[in-house]
Amino acid sequence: MVRLENYSPFCNLRASGKSRLREGVVSRHAASATPLLLKGQPISGAYFVLEGQLRVYSLAPNGSEATMYLINAGETCVFALNSLFNDLLYPAWVQAVSETTLAFLPGPLFRALFAEEPVIRDLTVRTLSTLVFRLMAELEEVHSLKLNQRLANLLLTRASSAGNLCMTQQQMAFHLGTTREVVARLLREFVALDYVETRRGFLVIRNVGGLSQVVSGGGG
Repeated sequence: MVRLENYSPFCNLRASGKSRLREGVVSRHAASATPLLLKGQPISGAYFVLEGQLRVYSLAPNGSEATMYLINAGETCVFALNSLFNDLLYPAWVQAVSETTLAFLPGPLFRALFAEEPVIRDLTVRTLSTLVFRLMAELEEVHSLKLNQRLANLLLTRASSAGNLCMTQQQMAFHLGTTREVVARLLREFVALDYVETRRGFLVIRNVGGLSQVVSGGGG
């Protein structure tokens, strides 16, 4: 079983810190697509992903969703940390992308570790810095790329090494902040160009170079 203390920096805690961690950490499991946090929810602790992936997203008044950032194994939610330290309500929505195991550190425990362990302070600062760059990259993509470019980029960055992508059209639409119908139309265009092949339950990239040209504005 994967434990939080297996991940850096928790593996580098002092003996007293590891003892605190074992006594206070709580493991939680979430099935795919499970809602975990709602906008406006009070935050009572810090969340770390042990296995799987979380999606932090915004929700427009018309119901459309747009991914703000993803939290991978070994990472934590910086919005939760910010809410915890500043006594703020959570500013977005969170759901599990796939089956996900979380480690939850109650607020008093995380604050104690932050005060006593330099590695936890370093983790907090690095997490905040990383989020700034991720959000800036997302904003730049939204403002500078057309939707077909953003979809091509999503396919290239989320597909496996074999070129397979197990995302539904609705999930792609949520990530891009558009509708499933628009994603379906763009995918049909990619299929016609032989850039991708759609199969039952997943998609296969057939031409990486073609999609890369779409992203750069030179094709598609």
